[in-house]
Amino acid sequence: MSRPKETKYYDLLGVKPDADAATLKKAYRKAAMKFHPDRNKAPDAEEKFKECSEAYEILSDAEKRKIYDRYGEDGLKEGGMGPSMDPSNIFNAFFGGGFGGGGFSPFGGHGHGGRRERRGRDMRYRIGVDLEDLYNGKTSKMKVTRTVICKACDGTGAKTKNGVIECGDCEGKGVKVHVRQFGPGMYSQSTAVCNKCQGKGTYIKKSAICRKCDSECVLEESKVLEVHIEKGMTTGSKVMFRGQANEEPGVTPGDLVFEINETEHATFKRKGADLLMEKNITLADALCGFDFVITHLDGRTKLVSVKPGDVIKPNEVREIVGEGMPIHKRPFDKGNLYVKFNVQFPKELSQEDNSQETFDKGNLYVKFNVQFPKELSQDKVTQLTSLLSNTLSPKPVYDEAEVEHVALHKNEGTNFGSTRAAGRSGGGGQAYNSDEEMADGPTVCNPS
Repeated sequence: MSRPKETKYYDLLGVKPDADAATLKKAYRKAAMKFHPDRNKAPDAEEKFKECSEAYEILSDAEKRKIYDRYGEDGLKEGGMGPSMDPSNIFNAFFGGGFGGGGFSPFGGHGHGGRRERRGRDMRYRIGVDLEDLYNGKTSKMKVTRTVICKACDGTGAKTKNGVIECGDCEGKGVKVHVRQFGPGMYSQSTAVCNKCQGKGTYIKKSAICRKCDSECVLEESKVLEVHIEKGMTTGSKVMFRGQANEEPGVTPGDLVFEINETEHATFKRKGADLLMEKNITLADALCGFDFVITHLDGRTKLVSVKPGDVIKPNEVREIVGEGMPIHKRPFDKGNLYVKFNVQFPKELSQEDNSQETFDKGNLYVKFNVQFPKELSQDKVTQLTSLLSNTLSPKPVYDEAEVEHVALHKNEGTNFGSTRAAGRSGGGGQAYNSDEEMADGPTVCNPS
């Protein structure tokens, strides 16, 4: 086994880079028990606990560990595969607490059991993203406005606890029950929202109303979030901020979700991790060969050469391997770039043809099917070059030190879109793909 680029995570757990899964588990258990904040009251214990949990999360995942060994922490960040789980969730998995559920703590007391709080709705936004940003990755700043619990009254709406009075009309239930007799021994029962407390079950004395929120319990807050658009994301990919949606008293906040919407590009069309571009060429270029340059989405210049005698047929598609989009979660792997050639035939009509007598008759239409040879000999190329020299495309201008030569392979174009856009997700995280419909009607935003 070659030595990994970095050993930070191995050092945190006190293991060697060739440690197996059982050794990693044992080392993490020991470190977690040592630094858990409930047990260790040292100032740096909580930070150590988080670091050990992050190290185990990465090293226990085979794919993440492989990338870490080869590229270090920067490689994980580049691929959007850095630590993403709550350290306490990893710890609970070892000691029977589950992932966010109830259970007993190894240090005494109970976990998060009991009745679950009501969860608020997610806030969803759709953001338009250029293909360049999906190729290179980008961090965009997004301003969002949400409601937060009023700190002045702690979400009660009253200046003091005594200012909140249980509604006597509904006995604190928020609803009133109405019973109506509609026949001998026959009754109907219905419920309605209490008019006095508006369904809250309590009301606030006028003298005790919180001046900050005016008894609304919440305030509006605007904040700027950094949305990390990872390389290779597609339309429908989502970036999620857990628990960052609107806050309400007694309600667990939902998530703030940004959905990617890829905008149309002037040169490239995308399907999966593959790209397609169209190139217009003259008949002379198609028969006699030519050079052209492609400016890629990251600014690199690619030089493509078609050799004389290598005939390009109308609508022929050729392939440049490994020059497509980065694969999401595996940005070091890329799809392919396909080039479709549109051969433009010359349109010339002699004066003699224009002056022909027109007869008062119907027209005869002739459809020509031009048969292109697969290849031409050097002699034929020389003759054609001489005949069609005035229609040959000029040689492209480029800096030899900056340009990269790429090979153009013959391809029917049927493979376009066969490269999947997303790799293995790596076990949760801020960014994820989902087919879930955005039923709330997402707001369209443009990232800065």
